[in-house]
Amino acid sequence: MSAHPSPEPSIARRRPGNAGFSLVELMVSVVIGLLALVFATRLVVSGEQNKDAAVGGSDSMQNGMLALFSLSGDAADAGWGLNDTMLAGCDTAFSDNNGYQLAVGQRGGANITPLAPVVIQSNGGNSDVVSFQSGSSQTAVGSTRLVTNYVPGESTLTVDSRNPYDFNVGDVLVVAPITPGARRCTLFQLSGFGIGVNGNQLQVASGVDFPFNPQVGLTTAYPLNVSYIYNLGTAARLHFHTWSVQNGILRLRATDMPGSAGQGASVIDNVVSLKAQYGFDNRALADYDPNTPGNSAAQASTASGMRIGVWSSTMIDADNDGVVGGTGDYQRIGSVRLAVVARSKTAEKPDSSGQCRATTVQPTVFAGAAPATVAAAPVQVNVAVPGDTVDWKCYRYRVFETIVPIRNAQWRP
Repeated sequence: MSAHPSPEPSIARRRPGNAGFSLVELMVSVVIGLLALVFATRLVVSGEQNKDAAVGGSDSMQNGMLALFSLSGDAADAGWGLNDTMLAGCDTAFSDNNGYQLAVGQRGGANITPLAPVVIQSNGGNSDVVSFQSGSSQTAVGSTRLVTNYVPGESTLTVDSRNPYDFNVGDVLVVAPITPGARRCTLFQLSGFGIGVNGNQLQVASGVDFPFNPQVGLTTAYPLNVSYIYNLGTAARLHFHTWSVQNGILRLRATDMPGSAGQGASVIDNVVSLKAQYGFDNRALADYDPNTPGNSAAQASTASGMRIGVWSSTMIDADNDGVVGGTGDYQRIGSVRLAVVARSKTAEKPDSSGQCRATTVQPTVFAGAAPATVAAAPVQVNVAVPGDTVDWKCYRYRVFETIVPIRNAQWRP
């Protein structure tokens, strides 16, 4: 009896190691892979967010420092050529065919346009508008006197000397009364010279080369012997600058920067606020050096130096003459305190509740007493940018502050 051969073993039995993955094993592998991908993605996103925060902080630091450096440079030069008591604080008529306008101040509740080292248009918690003014003449406060009455509309002004020293065609001149506040000052350009029977004549003509002369002649009458003409230097270097912040951008209007006189030029982005305060010397007249010639209630002593006694965002009656914003008050400005608030370039995302918490309280500037004997006048700043769809709390902010002495206010003739 023959035996039947046994059947061949199946492939699965012969190769038990090649049976493959079960469905459960495959699903577990997919889940593990997805989890690893999620963790890797979160790690990359977190790294990018940290980098953006670091770069944004660096940007705000750079922007804030650059903005403050630019403002400080203007403040350090402010008042050059304007520090004579006939000019400082004088309400001035000025017109520019290129569109620049003098800053508006207040005197006794009325609007004026003063010639002063610094004019602050305070806006409470919102960003201020700050103007710095100076000339460029090497003779600084070189002046000449009117020797005939000037009638409005005349094309010449007759002065007491022929060919006044360092007066050149195209220079910016200011005619002022010898008694501060007696009448408005007028800023214009010298268009030429002419010799008359009574002496040297300074000509006032309009034209493309004289943008500060919109018409022939001036609109204010000036009597002889009590009116003086000062030279501020060439028009191309007339340093009238107005700084402001619009929609998160620091902007500059300037007489010496073509194309920026009217609308202004963008300077630095992500700057959300500019704040400024006057530093007044408000000592009483009895505290001044009595041996200094010309001391009056409207003048600070140039011998003993100016001392800051009060900080204010607006004009005050610093000389105690009963008028807020008088010529003497502008002559009492010894320094200016500046603050710039810059924000990060990138907004941080809201938390799980949908609220941004990068910044919870709006910053406060000028909170410290400087110098230590002068009380601080802190201001809380509104850092929200008009029209920005992102909540201001989603950004981080840096505050930059400095104090700049108005040195030219002390160097009076």
